[in-house]
Amino acid sequence: MRKIALILLTCVNLLIAQMASADDIPWATSPEAVGMSSSRLEQINIVIQRHIDAGDIQGAVTAVARRGKLVHFQAHGLMDIENQRPMQEDSIFIMMSSSKPILGVAAMMMIEEGLIRPEDLVSKYLPEFADMQVAVLKEPVDENISPRRIDRDNVPAHRLVPARREITIHDLLTHTSGLASGGLGSMLATRAPFPLPAGRTLESEMARYTTGALDFQPGDRWAYSGLVGLDVVARIIEIVSGQPYDEFIEERIFEPLDMNNTWFNVPPEYSDRRVVIKDRDMSPFFDRPTNYFSASAGLNSTAGDYLKFEQMLVNGGELFGNRILSPRSIRIMGSDQTGGLYEGIGRVQDGLGFGYSVYVTVDPIAAGARRSAGAFGWMGAFGTRTWTDPEEELTGVLFLQQPHGPTQYDFENAIQQAIIE
Repeated sequence: MRKIALILLTCVNLLIAQMASADDIPWATSPEAVGMSSSRLEQINIVIQRHIDAGDIQGAVTAVARRGKLVHFQAHGLMDIENQRPMQEDSIFIMMSSSKPILGVAAMMMIEEGLIRPEDLVSKYLPEFADMQVAVLKEPVDENISPRRIDRDNVPAHRLVPARREITIHDLLTHTSGLASGGLGSMLATRAPFPLPAGRTLESEMARYTTGALDFQPGDRWAYSGLVGLDVVARIIEIVSGQPYDEFIEERIFEPLDMNNTWFNVPPEYSDRRVVIKDRDMSPFFDRPTNYFSASAGLNSTAGDYLKFEQMLVNGGELFGNRILSPRSIRIMGSDQTGGLYEGIGRVQDGLGFGYSVYVTVDPIAAGARRSAGAFGWMGAFGTRTWTDPEEELTGVLFLQQPHGPTQYDFENAIQQAIIE
């Protein structure tokens, strides 16, 4: 009887293990079976190791899937330099702005359900955003000039003029609202207290976000609202859905996609899987529990989880038999919505557009991109970068915790040269 019980227990454990792994993206029988070269994919490991050896990055997790099948998934280097702990495939990374595409999907879900419309005025849901003004230079008095960037310690003489129109959800999703985008109006807003209060929430912060002025007339230009614009959209989602933002994305996105390793607050039992960032003690800020569920920079995740998210997008909104969005909604999210206003962050970059929370490759040649036309994705300040390439049926995930452009470029280049059909 004991032997039979052990056999049954073993069978049950195997079944549980199979069920637990059933919602993983399957491996291709070979990269060649999905039009990629095995030998050329090895270039990913070569270039990542080159940057580790050069001291550019401490480690990485890289993943690539094509035509719905995994062709590369690898941990590189160290997750903790001081203790010489190797990077793990399930290491947890601070996502920073890589949190934003999750918000884009959540907003598209609300648009699909008719609960919000892109053209809706933000004041329809948050009345405090009505009648905002735009900050311009005091001189010349006959021109309303809004500087693009401002040094907080050297704020020039200024005046306020009425906004020609109110900001919309579309403006926020595309960073064309002028709200908290680093210009003159942003410098006039009440600063957040430091340290941030533990009870801070999306709801409690909305009034403070209106204390300044807009940086430019809504719709006139593209300027990145790194920490505010999409949080306002997240608050609107809370209002129309009746759920806190963290619960909404957990129930509506993470659970259907089997993203079991993505959190705002990393559970204590998993804290040892956090990447310890070289030369940057982030623990006082990022390890402190929060009630402010930022859509702009709040998540922690793993490469495996984010690969599932990107695979859902490249599949046209469906994964593991669960439909998150319609293919049409994915096309809207991943298409240029700014009429050519997007020029890049930090430097002018041609050939790119901006959709809802993601940038879009419009002209790969002009952009110098290692992606096809129509590819879209985003990145985080600590080095995470993910994208979806519908034309190639490909997803790429690069998780770093040091921002390093050459590593990001070399990873994308290695993927592109590995496509053989």
